[in-house]
Order: sequence, then structure tokens, then C-alpha cells
Amino acid sequence: MPKIAIIGTTSWGITLGVLLANKGQQVRLWARTEQEAGKLRKNRPNPEQPHLTFPAKVSITSSMEEALADVKAVIFAVPSQTMRQNVKLVAPYLTRSMLIISAAKGLEIGSNKRMSQVIAEEINPRYQSNICVLSGPNLSQEILTGLPAATIVAAEDEEVAKVAQKLLVTPNLCVFTHTDVAGVELGGALKNIIALGAGMADGLSFGDNAKAAFITRGFTEIAALGVTLGANPLTFSGLAGFGDLIATCASGLSRNHYVGVELAKGRPLKEITESMSGVAEGITTTAAALALAREHGIAMPITEKIYQVLYEGADPRQASEELMCAQAGHELKGRKWQLFSFFRRRRRSQV
Repeated sequence: MPKIAIIGTTSWGITLGVLLANKGQQVRLWARTEQEAGKLRKNRPNPEQPHLTFPAKVSITSSMEEALADVKAVIFAVPSQTMRQNVKLVAPYLTRSMLIISAAKGLEIGSNKRMSQVIAEEINPRYQSNICVLSGPNLSQEILTGLPAATIVAAEDEEVAKVAQKLLVTPNLCVFTHTDVAGVELGGALKNIIALGAGMADGLSFGDNAKAAFITRGFTEIAALGVTLGANPLTFSGLAGFGDLIATCASGLSRNHYVGVELAKGRPLKEITESMSGVAEGITTTAAALALAREHGIAMPITEKIYQVLYEGADPRQASEELMCAQAGHELKGRKWQLFSFFRRRRRSQV
């Protein structure tokens, strides 16, 4: 069985390591320091699930050389804001035959780039065709306990995606392939913004009607920006778009949903994030997405309001009420959604 390196000891990285090792693959989990590696060797994959243990085929190391030696694939399961520095560390060990898989869901602050774009900038151009992205409705705590789930692996070359699919599929993780890398990444990143707002709605006890309206309107924002940035609009109706949006907005296991709930309670953002063991990617993605929306002239009122709550101290209740009570026009007004332009052109050509 092939050897796989996983860069990052996030909950998702650990979950992927356990899944693949249980499948029989040799997994090397890379930790930033020997202290962190030693702590993981002594502990279990998830302290909240004491019955789980690391499979024998998982080895934990702080040596990048050891982690990357003779592996078939390297999976980056790191926070989006540390992706670039981690890729720089890995780049000298990459080979032409090695798959490069991003399992991060976010946009880089400053450049506003997707993770595959960040990776491509930091590696040998000869290896860029091996870049894949992994995204879908994948709450790690559920998957770690053996509950079934589905996900997407996307690469510009479908054959590369199929190789990654074969590597990643397990009995309880169904892996579909895709070639719309931009759409799969943007669906996974942007839904975290909407999950923050869904958490606020739940924290404010606005009810299911309001939450459904909010999620639906948020979905149009995701698709509007995504299509403008080159994604296929149909991608957002699949697992990496609508599927991930449902899971993240509805589940109490979602970190972004949790942050939204706590903000609605009046807790300061810094206090919330410092109390968390993982990263809520929607916080930084909100800033990057709003910058992209302004650059391309896209109306994203939900993203703007969430940005105001996160970065400008706006009151979550007031911001939510302003969104719900905003003057309503055509449902798609203000959105440069190229899909509808395509349909209009098609109708004219048929006349």
C-alpha cells in the first residue's frame, strides 16, 4: 500500500490519517515540533472520544524529511493562513510522482487566493499538475467515529483526480471526482461565512424560517462570487457547495457555527477564538471574500454585515435584523451572475 504524508495535526488531518491507516495505508503525520509529536504519540486522536486510538500504521514525526520520504501523496491539512509557509517547508521534498492535496477550506488574507493557487506559487511548476483539492460536508468528529460521509477531490486533470480518489476512498468515505478546482475550493471556503451567520441566527433564536432564508440568500452570494471568479455554477449545487453549506450551517460540531452562536451571546470574538482548540476559517475568509467582492463589483450584503460584526464591532442582533428587513427587490438584483447572461444569450439564439 502507498505511503501518505499528512502535514498538520488539525482535527481533519488526524481524522484523515486514522481513516487511511485503517484502510491499510502507511500514514506519516507531521507535527510542527517534537514536543507536539510526543504529546500526540501519548494521547488519542480525539480526547472527547476516549475509545479511539491511533492505528499502528500511523507514525507521528516532527522531521519533514522522514515524513516525506518515499510517499505517494502529501496532504496539507493546515489552517489556510499557514498554508504558504507549510508549502515552503515541503517544497524541497516534492517529486514529479507525488500527489499534492489541499484539505484546507479558506482564502489567504492579503492575496485573497485559493489554497491551490497558494500551493502553485510555492512549488516547482513541473509539479503543479499534481495539485488536488479535497472538500465536502466533512465534519471530522462524525467521520472519525465511523459514520458515513461523502466528499469531492478535484484536479484540473481528471486522471489526476481519479488517482487521488482511489487513494482517499475508504469504506465510510465516498469520494467523488471533479475538475472544477475553483468551484470546489470556493464552495468550501465561502460557506464558512454563511455558517457564522447561521450560528448568529440560532444564537438569537430567530427560528427555522429566518435561518432557511438566511442560508438560501447566503448561497446566492457564494454562487455569485464563485461564478465571477471562474467557477462552474453547477458545482455549487453539489457536495462541495450546497452539501457543505447544509452541514456547516446546521451542525453544532461546526466551529464557524459555534463562533456565530457565541457572538450572538455577546462574547468578544477574541475571547471566543482563544477558547477554541481549532480554527474557524470563516473569520479570515470573510475579509478576503469581501475584498474580492468589492474588486469585482459583486453585491454581498450578508458578507458585509458579518464583516461588520467580526471586525467593526457591530451588534449581531442589529446586523441580522437589518439583513432581514432590508428593502427587497428582485432576488438576484445586484449580482453579476453570469449563468443568467448565458441563459439570455441562449434564448436569443433560439428565436
